[in-house]
Amino acid sequence: MEKRVQFDFEIEFTNGGGIQGQDFRLDIAGEEIEDAVLADYIVDDLRLLMVGEVRILNKVIITEPHKRKPIDADSPKTLIDLSHTIEDGLITYKGLPAPIICDYLSREESKAHYAEGTTFQIGKIEMVANTGTYLDSPFHRYEDGNDLSQLRLEQMADLEAIVIRVPFGEQLAIGPDHFKEKELRGRAVLVHTGWDAHWNTDAYFENHPFLTEETAVYLQKCGVKLVGIDSVNIDDTSGNARPVHSTLLKNNILIVEHLCNLQNLPDENFTFSAVPPMFVGVGTFPVRAFAKVKQ
Repeated sequence: MEKRVQFDFEIEFTNGGGIQGQDFRLDIAGEEIEDAVLADYIVDDLRLLMVGEVRILNKVIITEPHKRKPIDADSPKTLIDLSHTIEDGLITYKGLPAPIICDYLSREESKAHYAEGTTFQIGKIEMVANTGTYLDSPFHRYEDGNDLSQLRLEQMADLEAIVIRVPFGEQLAIGPDHFKEKELRGRAVLVHTGWDAHWNTDAYFENHPFLTEETAVYLQKCGVKLVGIDSVNIDDTSGNARPVHSTLLKNNILIVEHLCNLQNLPDENFTFSAVPPMFVGVGTFPVRAFAKVKQ
């Protein structure tokens, strides 16, 4: 049975005045809908400006055939999270300690400091910078390179981006041929291997996909802004050399490792962001990496 919502509304404007509506009916997908969703829809649909308080009144759900697409129907996602969750005890890179996440001030302890019924939690985090999904700045590799505090937002936020897909089952050493005949200059280049399927398992750390030195040189010459990968390291970790880090970071090309969910992205037509805090003297830090898909 198709459902509709019937309601009244009152809207006040921040510059004075207001409008009202009675017995509005809208198609909905489920059995219920929140007042806040209705308020946002009405403001949007009527293209109202300077809106203050919106009150939804006399709301009832009725059974009635739909007139158009339900206002709460699922729509394509525009923001896609590309970051792993960090939790207490998580091992991101074998040999580095796991983070310790605990209370500095617990809610129970906070009762002694605030009015009755008011509690707060203040967390404490002890961790190495290479934890979770993180960004490498030039300082990570070079003493005179820019640290996190010296990066510009233009280097890591809202970048035009492209996904290069090289499934790990086909190839681990990713050469430059995969990047040819692609639009690369000025973009964030995200390498989708599918290796994130092994996240938080022992398999994640061994025989992982990586870029070759020739690929790093090719990307540098193509003028990319950032390179990301959904693997444990952008370099081959079977030895001690790190030519990809060295090449990219020397040329101020940022690196993001331990990405995930790249299978949910289109190949192009999206932007990428991965922004850490501005720490002085730190070259790497976790980010909330995400993509914004253009509609």
